[in-house]
Amino acid sequence: MGFRQYSRAVTNNTSPAELNHWVITLVCADQPGIVHDVSGAIVAARGNITESQQFSSADTGRFFMRLQVEATASYDEFAAALAPIAERFDATWTLDRVGRPLRTLVLASKAGHCVNDLLFRQRAGQLPVEIPLVLANHDVLGDLAEFYGVPFESHAVTGPESKAAFEARVLEAVEEHNIELVVLARYMQILSPELCAALAGKAINIHHSFLPGFKGANPYRQAHARGVKLIGATAHFVTSDLDEGPIIEQNVVRVDHSRTPEQLISIGQDEESRTLTQAVRWFAEDRILLDGDRTIIFR
Repeated sequence: MGFRQYSRAVTNNTSPAELNHWVITLVCADQPGIVHDVSGAIVAARGNITESQQFSSADTGRFFMRLQVEATASYDEFAAALAPIAERFDATWTLDRVGRPLRTLVLASKAGHCVNDLLFRQRAGQLPVEIPLVLANHDVLGDLAEFYGVPFESHAVTGPESKAAFEARVLEAVEEHNIELVVLARYMQILSPELCAALAGKAINIHHSFLPGFKGANPYRQAHARGVKLIGATAHFVTSDLDEGPIIEQNVVRVDHSRTPEQLISIGQDEESRTLTQAVRWFAEDRILLDGDRTIIFR
């Protein structure tokens, strides 16, 4: 059964008569009868489907489904109804409560725009996450985290030993806080292959995506010097291949010669914040499923 990697089990503390709202995802080899059998299991669990999306991948032969279901059945009852279906189709699947805040660890460096957007939307109730800690390799964002009432830790990364210590602290925080998602909110360090493997499918990064691309220092000034016409941002899963993980979301804005480097930076930061927050929201709502090196997004 495909529960969240860390601790996304649901506490069953509802009475039998209470109407619960569940989200179900299922992935398996494409074959006849899946929708029929899943629907039958939902009916058997006294469920009513309120949202249904599915996709068959011609490239990989995989079937993807996401459902939202209202039911008086408890978590255990619903899981018991679905388990035989998942076994029959050799499926990986999840069952969770709709809207349950996802426990999320934020990694940061000096730039505050993405961190600010995540913390603000969490506090405003606009993002279904619970952020117990911001972990950074610089201390400049401590006041920002304090403003939102979120604990903050900084640990300088100056070489191999301090990098290893920082990454050990990341894994420790994941265990300590029952973290289900790690967000690199402009965390300007390359993660080790070992940490990438430990967080596989559970870590999201954001970076600019100029067309054409500019790497290295001061990419916005490089873009200004070349007269770039599009500024964008890409949110993707973290892998050991730098900035090449499965893409979750991308946005672009058209610009022209009148924009200064400072204006390009401002526009780019807005796009990075918007794109990262959208990716986090989709992940928290169980709307992202992996199909090899690409993502299936049930919007």
